[in-house]
Amino acid sequence: MNDQASTGTQITGLRTVAVPVTDQDRAVAFYVGKLGFEKRLDAPLGGGQRWIEVAPPGAEATIALVASRPDAPAGVDTGIRLASGDAAADHAALRGRGADTDPEVLRWPGVPPMFTFRDQDGNRLVIVEQA
Repeated sequence: MNDQASTGTQITGLRTVAVPVTDQDRAVAFYVGKLGFEKRLDAPLGGGQRWIEVAPPGAEATIALVASRPDAPAGVDTGIRLASGDAAADHAALRGRGADTDPEVLRWPGVPPMFTFRDQDGNRLVIVEQA
């Protein structure tokens, strides 16, 4: 059932998730250089602010690297779960690039392998192996 008729909204998908960062250029270097994301958008907002979006190649949803502020500080658990074809290989690759990852991939019965890592500001994200 389509709830748009009853709610009046036109929401059709997830576009972007914002992650607060202290230095947008340093954040782009991490997400593009260490994670292999693409920079999809980098637009001035005025007042020296920028709207920057990055995403894994081919992904529809993006991560907006927004400037942190007192009411939206960096260093949070983002709740973002990224899909991977091989969590162990990504864990090894990120550790090899000097990324701050958990020591090992978590493996629980009935749950896909996963691990947590932190970006340049300590924002936490999780990579989950997709079956």
